[in-house]
Amino acid sequence: MRLFHVSAEPNIAQFVPRIPTRDDLSKSKGLVWAINKQCLPNFFTPRECPRVTYHAADHTTATDIAKFFSSTSRHCLAIEQAWLKQMLDVTLYIYEFDSANFVLQDACAGYYVSEKTEIPLHVTAIDDVFAALFERNVEVRLVDNLWPLRDAVVASTLNFSICDMWNAQPRI
Repeated sequence: MRLFHVSAEPNIAQFVPRIPTRDDLSKSKGLVWAINKQCLPNFFTPRECPRVTYHAADHTTATDIAKFFSSTSRHCLAIEQAWLKQMLDVTLYIYEFDSANFVLQDACAGYYVSEKTEIPLHVTAIDDVFAALFERNVEVRLVDNLWPLRDAVVASTLNFSICDMWNAQPRI
C-alpha cells in the first residue's frame, strides 16, 4: 500500500507526530497523517482551501453517480471560485511514506495515521494542480458556495472527505 502526505512545504525531512486539533479525536497522543493513493487528489489544493471531495464506491448507487458526476470520472474535487487564483499559483509537494507504521483511521476518506516519527521515502513537486487532477481523472468543480454540495454529498451513498470548511463562504 502506498501512503502520502501533501504539503506546500518543499523540504520536510521528518514528520513528527502532532496532537490532533479535531474534536472527534483523542488529544492523548500525537499522530502523523497520511492519505491513500485513491484519495491523494483530495489534497491537491492550497493549505486551508475549503473543499468537498467525493468518489464512487462499491455501494454507491447509479442514481448518485448520475446526480454527482458530469463526466466519466468517478472522483470529484469541488472548491469555491474564490480559491481559483490560489489553486493556479500553488506548488505542492507529495511526500511518500513507508506504510509499515500506519493504521487505517477513516476508510471513507482514505486517512491513515502513525504514532511514530516518519521519514519520507521521496518527494515529488506538483506545479500545476489542475493538470495533476486531470491526469488522475478527477472531475473539478468550481462553485460559488460549497455548503449545498456538502450537504448533498453527506446524504448520498458516495465516499467523501470534506476539509477546511471554516474557510468556506457562509451557508446560503
